[in-house]
Amino acid sequence: MPIRLPTLPPVTPSQRALASAGALVLELILAGLLAFVWIDRTAAPQDLPWKPFSMSHPVGLATAGKLARIGADPALCRQALDDAGLTFAEAPDRSQGFCSTANSLRLADATLAPRGPVMRCDLALNYAVWRHHVVEPAARETLGAELNRIEHYGTYACRTVYSQDGARPSNHATASALDVAGFRLKDGTSVAVLRDYRDPGPKGAFLRRVRAGGCRLFGTTLGPDYNAAHANHFHLDMGQWKICR
Repeated sequence: MPIRLPTLPPVTPSQRALASAGALVLELILAGLLAFVWIDRTAAPQDLPWKPFSMSHPVGLATAGKLARIGADPALCRQALDDAGLTFAEAPDRSQGFCSTANSLRLADATLAPRGPVMRCDLALNYAVWRHHVVEPAARETLGAELNRIEHYGTYACRTVYSQDGARPSNHATASALDVAGFRLKDGTSVAVLRDYRDPGPKGAFLRRVRAGGCRLFGTTLGPDYNAAHANHFHLDMGQWKICR
């Protein structure tokens, strides 16, 4: 006796549309996975947020985000400095009203003058990247000499912005800001923000290059283009506001 197969109900238009949509979703997922694998294998690690940070990597699209994540964790921040071969000494935590030096250290960096300012760890890490990947190459390529010193006006100062009564606390009040006044190269060349920033020659080009490089790393980077109060230095801080002027 012949076997009768059950009669299947006809496929409705809505079922066909649902099947097509499901197939499209699967294709998109597969395409996304293939794209991820291709990007993971071909893109530079400094441009990929899931790749680990390394001081050997140049500044890339994901560098600032990686530094922000590492800098938010005191232990990871110190490990990153240690992995980069940078030595430091812990600075004691102190509190003075709205001011604090919590999570601060003194970077053993002979380039900084004066040496060993108290810096919050995330500032020290970003400074180290800026010096290594921005300032040093700019000195060689723009001025033709190796960097010797980065001269600064300090980091920690218990004060408000512009020292005005009633103003918000300055980032200097938490040792998370550095004021850079100038640079000295190993051939004796001196470059000062106040004197040389608007110079049309190599010195001015060097200063504008290192300021632009700071904008890629620090929360706020301010210089002579911002206002008269910054005519003689670059203000580099780890504040939450992204300002580049």
